[in-house]
Amino acid sequence: MEENKRTDVNTLGEFGLILHLTKDFNSVNRSTIKAIGDDSAVIDIDNDRAMCISTDMLVEGIHFDLIYTPLKHLGYKSVVVNLSDICAMNAIPQHITVSIAISSKYSVEALDELYSGIKLACQLYNVDLVGGDTTSSPRGMTISVTAVGIAKKSEIAYRSGAKPGDIICATGDFGAAYIGLQVLEREKQLFLDNPDIKPELEEHSYAVSRFLKPEARLDAVQYFHQNDIIPTSMIDVSDGLASEVMHICKESGVGAYLEEGKVAINPEVEEQSIKFGINPIVAALNGGEDYELLFTVDPKDLEKIRFMPEIFIIGEITNPEDGIMLHTTGGHIHPLKAQGWVHFEN
Repeated sequence: MEENKRTDVNTLGEFGLILHLTKDFNSVNRSTIKAIGDDSAVIDIDNDRAMCISTDMLVEGIHFDLIYTPLKHLGYKSVVVNLSDICAMNAIPQHITVSIAISSKYSVEALDELYSGIKLACQLYNVDLVGGDTTSSPRGMTISVTAVGIAKKSEIAYRSGAKPGDIICATGDFGAAYIGLQVLEREKQLFLDNPDIKPELEEHSYAVSRFLKPEARLDAVQYFHQNDIIPTSMIDVSDGLASEVMHICKESGVGAYLEEGKVAINPEVEEQSIKFGINPIVAALNGGEDYELLFTVDPKDLEKIRFMPEIFIIGEITNPEDGIMLHTTGGHIHPLKAQGWVHFEN
């Protein structure tokens, strides 16, 4: 028998660790429709409706750096990233709880600024703050937000519903948040080397704003509901477009092909990617934190989708034996690789 065995969490990764820790848990309540494994849990309410519940945690020094993150933006983002998970279920967010752990370096005025961002997100997305907790922390700040939404059971979009022939779609463009982070990190280093230097962010406003102040695509969910569209599968893009395509394919037991030339990239982001020595499509596929929606639809809904604002048709679901492939603009076909967000780096 091995003594003092220690397994590094990096060998499992975020989702592997979740599966490892929860593999022996079984749902015992009939009201649990969906437990772990999607963008949110799904809980039965009545014959027609279900409740979607999602929780995310933001940790100072891991998920945010206060050198370049205004507290108001942080409060806003902490809410939006959770609402995005609810939207990914094709549900309408309604309530949040917010819990914070803070060290003594934070003043009441600083927390007022944080909560002004939380309030703004609640106002813009029509959600209510209904509870939470506050406690002390030996260092920094940790924010935990739980979001709750409501959906008709028949309209919930899981990751597991995609089938061969379905069209792969995405809202908005990709890679901007990642490039925004690179810009902010560069300016941070310049500031640390010379505190008198003035940050140059004006020409990077789009990318920086996409990182500091993302938006949940509630507008897309509202369009689905207004036009009787039910995505066959859906996920929000937090860990990189390539990674999320693979999640849908794994949960649905299918393959896919993506058209590189169909993935939307903002011109500013494309230009800045090249300046950083990064292939723009690599940033778009692997950058993370875009919080757009990746979804699939039955071909019968294609005409409705074509009229959807800011929508891009980027590929098709295939048979599982065909693999998950990327069709490049150069005419090559090769397996799609995911190098998305790493959650347990030291």
